[in-house]
Amino acid sequence: MNIPERYWEIKTEDLFKLLETSFSGLSQAEAENRLTIFGHNILKKKRKKSALSLFISQFKSPIILILIFASAVSAVARDFTDTAIILAIIVISGFLSFIQEHSATNAVEKLLQTVKTKTMVSRGGKKKEVFTDEIVPGDIVFLSAGSLIPADCALIEEKDLFVNEAMLTGETFPVEKGIQSSPQGHSLAQRTNCVFMGTTVESGTAAAVAVKTGVNTEIGKIADRLILKSPETDFERGVRRFGYLLMEVTLILVLIVFAINVYFHHPVIETLMFSLALAVGLTPQLLPAIISVNLSKGSQAMSKKGVIVKRLASIENFGTMDILCTDKTGTLTEGKVYLHEYLDIKQNKDKKIIFYAFLNSIYQTGLKNPIDEAIVSFEKQDISGYEKVDEIPYDFQRRRLSIVVEERVNGDILISKGALKSILDACKYIEIEGKEHEINSYLGDINRLYHKWSMKGLRILGLAYKKVEEKKVYSKTDESEMILLGFLLFLDPPKGDAKKMVSDLSKLGIELKTITGDNRFISRYTAESVGFPFKGLVTGEELDNMSDEAILHAVEGANIFAEVDPNQKEKIILSLKKLGHVVGFMGDGINDATAIHASDVGISVNTAVDVAKEAADIVLLEKELKILKDGVVEGRKTFANTLKYVFMATSANFGNMFSVAGASLFLPFLPMLPKQILLTNLLTDFPEMTIATDEVDFELLEKPRKWDINFIKRFMIFFGLMSSIFDYITFGVLLLILKADPALFRTGWFVESVLSASFVVLAVRTRKPFFKSRPSKYLLFTTLMIAAITIVIPYLPFSGLLGFRPVSGGFLLALSIILFSYIALAEAGKRIFYRNYANEK
Repeated sequence: MNIPERYWEIKTEDLFKLLETSFSGLSQAEAENRLTIFGHNILKKKRKKSALSLFISQFKSPIILILIFASAVSAVARDFTDTAIILAIIVISGFLSFIQEHSATNAVEKLLQTVKTKTMVSRGGKKKEVFTDEIVPGDIVFLSAGSLIPADCALIEEKDLFVNEAMLTGETFPVEKGIQSSPQGHSLAQRTNCVFMGTTVESGTAAAVAVKTGVNTEIGKIADRLILKSPETDFERGVRRFGYLLMEVTLILVLIVFAINVYFHHPVIETLMFSLALAVGLTPQLLPAIISVNLSKGSQAMSKKGVIVKRLASIENFGTMDILCTDKTGTLTEGKVYLHEYLDIKQNKDKKIIFYAFLNSIYQTGLKNPIDEAIVSFEKQDISGYEKVDEIPYDFQRRRLSIVVEERVNGDILISKGALKSILDACKYIEIEGKEHEINSYLGDINRLYHKWSMKGLRILGLAYKKVEEKKVYSKTDESEMILLGFLLFLDPPKGDAKKMVSDLSKLGIELKTITGDNRFISRYTAESVGFPFKGLVTGEELDNMSDEAILHAVEGANIFAEVDPNQKEKIILSLKKLGHVVGFMGDGINDATAIHASDVGISVNTAVDVAKEAADIVLLEKELKILKDGVVEGRKTFANTLKYVFMATSANFGNMFSVAGASLFLPFLPMLPKQILLTNLLTDFPEMTIATDEVDFELLEKPRKWDINFIKRFMIFFGLMSSIFDYITFGVLLLILKADPALFRTGWFVESVLSASFVVLAVRTRKPFFKSRPSKYLLFTTLMIAAITIVIPYLPFSGLLGFRPVSGGFLLALSIILFSYIALAEAGKRIFYRNYANEK
């Protein structure tokens, strides 16, 4: 099979021969064979990690590399026991991370399959939907309004096809396409018989043969310039800044400890090993795995609520979102549009109005929409005497759609339907009881009717027509000097539970702002009819006349934006982001894609057009505010549990390392061996791996929360120093009462360190008294299991290899008193800490 370069110059029959295909398309077997040859139809090949490569990747982090270096130093010093123990800890830690991440990755991939974009193709003569990334050269694809073009294709059939190619050419107006080959040139604009991957169908239908896929397409050639890395979310920024904080603290502590031990003439190799282990001990090495698991568990929980997460990092933004922008249709209203009435200027029903409206709606080939469906289903019309000649598709500048029909007696008639203002702009006359009059004399009456009907919550479209001379192609210039025939009045009933949903979102700290193309009167009427708290209204025209500073003030104060176009939607979103808000935008139409891209959280619905669904971070299975609210709660649970791990791990680790640094000042030996520090870290991390399953207090779900590095730093210092107090008490018991030697000292501190870090988790995981907030059964079970293992380790036959020896019953009794005191102080400390700093969170 040969894929021609200048395929736009080749006739369809010859192109079929070169691609070894036909109007019936490829067989399923041949399509699968070509998929192995040409690869998946994607711009950037994303290699799926095998289980082995995922396992190996667990050992590439800087933390693990430090451990491997430490084991190498130990081997050079001929301490092979320590080498083996450190390597064993590395493998166990990596295996735990692998198990968690592997299951999380598989779960997420299964969820994403439910919202992947599909394309209608012909396989073996039968139409079927396939995933867009499985399109291959030679496939026959079918396109309609709202479709994303899946590959570079040559058209073989088309009907009134208009394509938005702005992504490739910068041309903002839809381009009309045809099936005639284009030998006259080879620029994109000249290839009128081709459609290109990544562009979108504005109106019309078509069948096309796929010629080039993936990186071989026109957009594939410039993909590196077009496809930028997704903007960093607040969550990712928080993780990065948290990493910097750890680096600073770790570097300072390690240098201090290393310097102190060298000053006191401890062996340099042993001190280096100890310092490296200390660096690892201070770092929550399971954080990447914990984040992956938390986000994965969160996405699975959200999927059960009808929310599919396409980009995991957006979960945090979803939880921290404080403004949600959405159209009122389907959120405040039922989303089911009914044709309420059709009237002329005298407010009389005129059958000519509904008949011409029916012709316009039945013959339009743009995106299926509730308005045309309402007209077509309102009253069946006999249109046997009329044939469609041409179509001038809807666009968001003109805001109207025109159809040209041929009537046997009267010839060609152009019928336009659209926003009333846009129709009036194209009209010179008005028809009253069958006679034409100059429209200027009636504009005052029209405006009064418009205002009257809008105040009743009715949406008004204008309908106009004119007779035109017969020709092959009609354009926007023909929409002039038309005759206003009448008005179409539509009703979209308010939702019964809309008021409660708006209130529920408000209780979660989310302000709802509606952005709609409807007029100002109906927008306000609908909002007030469902109890929407009206703050202010701004129209698209007013936005255009504002300075940038005035826009910032307007978008902050208003919560209803009416009569806006797609560019103005994007402007509103960007302005709100400039003001420091985390902005979500929910849309499902072609005109929503830019606003979805611009928002912090792009939200669409599973029934949306391809271009909107592709742009979204999150896809709702139904367009319901209740589903969205449930998703926000799950997003906040995920974020809260991630922060729990950060708080618990850093405070416990910082406390231990601060104790080590202090102990180095007065102990003639290392307070804990490197392998013991690593074992401590591994055991204390184990219960925290179940944190994704933990319950979250309602108080943490009430409002959006963000990463606050200063708060984390204060938490780490406050509870870390508290932990150190009890470490030093343990040191006193071991040294002054039990007269411990180095082995007993290290054993005693190891047991106290692991037990205190494990049990205090149950206290600091909640702001409430720990007995009023139940942990998950998995967290409680693993905590108790690790506590039991820690107590048993010193008595095991191989404990000597770890540098441990059995401890006395007296020490265990003293330890239990220390632990109870620690938890009691942690409870009291919580109240003090949150009383002083809760306002920051």
